[in-house]
Amino acid sequence: MNTDQMAGKWKQMKGSVKTRWGKLTDNDLDVINGQKELLVGLIQERYGIAKEEAQHQVDDWSRTEGAAHEYKTDRELERKAS
Repeated sequence: MNTDQMAGKWKQMKGSVKTRWGKLTDNDLDVINGQKELLVGLIQERYGIAKEEAQHQVDDWSRTEGAAHEYKTDRELERKAS
């Protein structure tokens, strides 16, 4: 999932982010507002990890979240077609 997609779907993704990185507050999620670099920075800060590790975590999560969204979208399209 690219940065634009993430920003556009942020409201839907906030729960997943909160589940994955529980140290992020609701206020953090509002500030991030779908901006990938802010997400990486706050994960780095809250968890005391290197920027590269935070980036790796976000990239892995983003791929998983993107694949789940694509699967859900495909299923919805199949249901509407039948």
